[in-house]
Amino acid sequence: MLTYPEKFRPVTDRMKREVVEDLPELMDVRDEKLRNLAIEGWALAISGSSFGRISEIPGDGNPGIMVLKRGTQDIHLRGVARIAVQMVDHFAEFFPEADIDRDVVLAGALCHDIGKAWECDPVNQKRWHDDPTKVGKPSLRHPVYGAHICLMAGLPEEIAHIAVAHSPEGDTVKRSLECIVVHQADVAWWTIAAVGGLIVEDTFIPSMTRHFLPRPNRNESRRAAE
Repeated sequence: MLTYPEKFRPVTDRMKREVVEDLPELMDVRDEKLRNLAIEGWALAISGSSFGRISEIPGDGNPGIMVLKRGTQDIHLRGVARIAVQMVDHFAEFFPEADIDRDVVLAGALCHDIGKAWECDPVNQKRWHDDPTKVGKPSLRHPVYGAHICLMAGLPEEIAHIAVAHSPEGDTVKRSLECIVVHQADVAWWTIAAVGGLIVEDTFIPSMTRHFLPRPNRNESRRAAE
């Protein structure tokens, strides 16, 4: 079977332990098979990159875009997962007739940016920057590569769909209900981070600045008052 990248490091038990250390909410996935596949998927994504673990991946929305002033990718993934699960639990409590798969939402939220191990990899970034005419810049955005990794790891189609369709790529298809939950949680997380002064301002998505002015965060307000 042909895979890409051509060479993956072996997936080790240590890699899997570090995935859970960086994303402890994975242990809240009730379906054991789905939980283990999500762990395996992230370990596979890391093994095909120059990163050692998820917490080494920069906390950017895309490389150089929506750059967190501090924090790495694991913080974003965990935040989106918590927001998404709280939405599911709200509807389960007040509208139990709503058929939303909590495990798919949780695993999908924790894996939605699994492709950033590829797109944010400095080795790939340098290759694409040096000659963008060869394979593009980037050759694949993280949603597309993320779906590739999910399917390689044996994750169900529902999770691969969330990986590819949580972002603007999903605007060309009909999103699943679980994907809509993750998509909305992702948008909410980035919007709150931006308005809350947690994003480097000159890295904002241009369309966002039409709708708000960022509030200085508490560290910046404190420094300004000194």
